[in-house]
Amino acid sequence: MKLLRFFLLFVCTTAVISCSSDNNSEPDESPSNEGIYFPPLTSDTWDSKSLNELNWDETQLQPLLDYLEVKNSKSFMILHDGKIIVEAYFDGHTNTTPWYWASAGKTLTTAITGIAENEGFLNITDKVSDYIGTGWTSAPIEKENLITCKNLLSMDSGLDDSIGDNVSPANLQYVADAGDRWAYHNVYVKLQDVVASASNQNWSSYFNTKLKDKIGMTGAWIQNGDFSVYWSTTRSMARFGLLVYANGKWENDQIIPSNYLNDAVNTSQNLNEAYGYMWWLNGKNSFKLPQSQIEFNGKLIQDAPSDMYCALGKNDQKVYISPSKKLVIIRMGYSADAENFALSDFDNQLWIKINAIIN
Repeated sequence: MKLLRFFLLFVCTTAVISCSSDNNSEPDESPSNEGIYFPPLTSDTWDSKSLNELNWDETQLQPLLDYLEVKNSKSFMILHDGKIIVEAYFDGHTNTTPWYWASAGKTLTTAITGIAENEGFLNITDKVSDYIGTGWTSAPIEKENLITCKNLLSMDSGLDDSIGDNVSPANLQYVADAGDRWAYHNVYVKLQDVVASASNQNWSSYFNTKLKDKIGMTGAWIQNGDFSVYWSTTRSMARFGLLVYANGKWENDQIIPSNYLNDAVNTSQNLNEAYGYMWWLNGKNSFKLPQSQIEFNGKLIQDAPSDMYCALGKNDQKVYISPSKKLVIIRMGYSADAENFALSDFDNQLWIKINAIIN
């Protein structure tokens, strides 16, 4: 077997990894910030816990790491109440190497939209054309004006999802009235234009000031055709996951409005139960997937906690958050198997391996 190369934290010579030791407790509310650890903003120091402290099965750690390596992973991280339990790197990747978030980064746009609304720059129930003008699609004007910012957050704009990622007006074509059809679509990036126009600030500058700098993230938006993709270290992705796990609050600073965030991680429309504001939701009765109008019965990820919600990016970029288990889990890398746009069989197989440790 190829030598596994990874960076793993140790506490008192015990490999670290994080997850809740209580399998059955499912709290009625998201966790308060009491007891949650937040790493310093200007330091790479990050506290950790051992598997022993959580009464997890250490014998299942290596099988998990072996599986991650075989499945083309670059990095993997588990936080428990904010503290690092597992931090592993593969194939020459390190804790300072940036990697792309792909569509997992949609949730960054979700967060910034809520922050901008809270500051009074926009209202998500307003139509998109109120902020960026008409003609941003090729739909008839009366149909374009049905599309609100919330429709972009919820992926029910009614625009054609079959033409590709290009978001020029020619590619944004009418299929159904806004609110009548759910389809995973790159048109969400228009929210970045909405925020920039409404705040009269450059998107990246507003993002850096209102989110990135406030939680000690690194990274940058890198142009990819006619839209940008976020690149950062694994720890920066984990910082964002921790912020969301903590109800949008970093220590005493409420960064993402809690009411808005609650809406974002719950069903946002009646067309796809498993979708919030660009967050995927587990534990629902049914779900739809990108590039399909088929409704599938059952949970999104069968072996993941029912309260788990996640940011899913192309080729298996993952941010999993489970309040009941006190977990934030990050995976970056190449596609585990075939190229995919969000969900893959890798999700459930990975959770089976995680459960073998935490249960």
